[in-house]
Amino acid sequence: MLPWQTTEDPLANVLRMHRTIHPTGDVALLRRAYATAEQMHRGQMRKSGEPFISHPLEVTEILADLGMDTTTLVASLLHDTVEDTDYTLGALERDFGGEVALLVDGVTKFDKMFYGADAEAETIRKMIVAAGRDVRVLVIKLADRLHNMRTLDARSIKSQVRIATATREVLIPLCERLGIQALKRELEDWVLRAISPGGYALIDEYVRKRKGWDGYLERVIAAVTTDLRKFGIDAQVSPRPRHLYSIWKDTVDGNYEDPHDMPRVVIIVDGPETDCYAALGAVHGKWRPVPGRFKDFIATPKNNNYKSLHTTVLGPEGRSLEVLIRTEEMHQAAEYGIVANFRYPHAAAKFGPASKAEQLTWLRRLLDWEAAASDPSQFIASLRCDLAEDQILVLAEGGGRPVLLPQDATPVDLAYILGADIGNRCIGAKVNGRLIAVSSPLADGDTVEIITRTGQRDEFDFDADAPARGPSPEWLEFVKTPHARLHISRWFEAHEAPAITVANKVRLGRLAIGLALRRQGRGLASDLPLVRLATRLGYPDLETLLVAVADHNRTADEVVEELIALVDHSPR
Repeated sequence: MLPWQTTEDPLANVLRMHRTIHPTGDVALLRRAYATAEQMHRGQMRKSGEPFISHPLEVTEILADLGMDTTTLVASLLHDTVEDTDYTLGALERDFGGEVALLVDGVTKFDKMFYGADAEAETIRKMIVAAGRDVRVLVIKLADRLHNMRTLDARSIKSQVRIATATREVLIPLCERLGIQALKRELEDWVLRAISPGGYALIDEYVRKRKGWDGYLERVIAAVTTDLRKFGIDAQVSPRPRHLYSIWKDTVDGNYEDPHDMPRVVIIVDGPETDCYAALGAVHGKWRPVPGRFKDFIATPKNNNYKSLHTTVLGPEGRSLEVLIRTEEMHQAAEYGIVANFRYPHAAAKFGPASKAEQLTWLRRLLDWEAAASDPSQFIASLRCDLAEDQILVLAEGGGRPVLLPQDATPVDLAYILGADIGNRCIGAKVNGRLIAVSSPLADGDTVEIITRTGQRDEFDFDADAPARGPSPEWLEFVKTPHARLHISRWFEAHEAPAITVANKVRLGRLAIGLALRRQGRGLASDLPLVRLATRLGYPDLETLLVAVADHNRTADEVVEELIALVDHSPR
């Protein structure tokens, strides 16, 4: 029986989970937030037929289970009020404070009726900017999407596929970058269920019916535990089964006819990092390692700060066995990522500001180029590229600095990571000692030396102090990173007359009016009032009015004042 179908306390589960991790959490504030949300959503129903309040309540339960703080849970309970009710952002800020209002505004979507096809991209852009101020915006959005995926059956097949595809392309990579595997695994399984029902059913049946795994893993765990004790290593060994999507992906990528999976265990050592390598030695001493199947993510963590040792060995009965080795702190970070900063509030030394800053380096990079991506489709394409799962690690010669790049990145991408001036002066590269073209794709493990031009050369003279010629326009055709694309575009903007299209002006004018309306607590269900206003103000069409706003011939606030007067005094 669901919470809103009983006379019991609907917040009971939230409060119980929250008090377990945050015993000093503000219960009265949570109750007040729930009462406000329930009142504002009263009478609204979800497509599933459940009362709308069920959604924010279950999203909040997901966040409470993750260990989020009181402020996040309050914002979660209220996260749909501004978007779907008459409750304004100003009223919310007055009732619950600016911090909660910032989080709610960050996850509030742009109106599709007003922003059209750009609404989804602009909503994601807005969310990224808000997350730059407070990363909890993204955590709330991920929990919101997880509950929506759990209830996706209430939608049409077409909607299910559309929502699942967007989840796979943007939100799951964001979840991966935040390191929240506890959410990512379930999101991926729901995506598989929506996009490939047959694949989901096949893997689900395989997992339910596979035989002999439990007994095999028990023998493995007993054998590993015994050997670790011989080495004086205190550790816990437990099964680590793959989730459905992970098995399906390995099966598809490897072109296997049947589901491809292998037994897997995790060793969590109670000691320093060096004990991880000692445990690795014990495992490799007992069973022969499979060549090419060892990865050291402790020496070189993933871009979400994930740390662990991965190895595959030929275990008992000659079966391939995957083994993960990590410390307790690494395990907590692997499960909860950035959320570990909230889930373990008393472990500041483990998950404090330095760790948080390291985890969010990628977000600062996104914010660096998001403003330069004026076209929504360009922004989304760049975001997907930056969040790409397939990455390579190269070493920049001259210090051996390790740099993570997307698959098929080029020397130009690396050059701009090393510095804008290095990128602008790049004329070639040496990879593993061999000269290559700047458009050549790099491979995992390459050692790369960027060759730069020191000055400007022509057929008559060479001046070492002259400015470099700068990047080539052709670079935009092969660079893979938004970072490189941003700096190349900026160079041309600084050296060439800017070209602003009418389409861009129309979009900017619409955005300016939309923001002015939001400041007034208003919105539009369609363009019709704006079309009427354009005619009334002497413009031939709506687009001409929007261009006038973009060109500052009319301010957005003036237009909105006229619009409100027109709408409020029109006969109904």
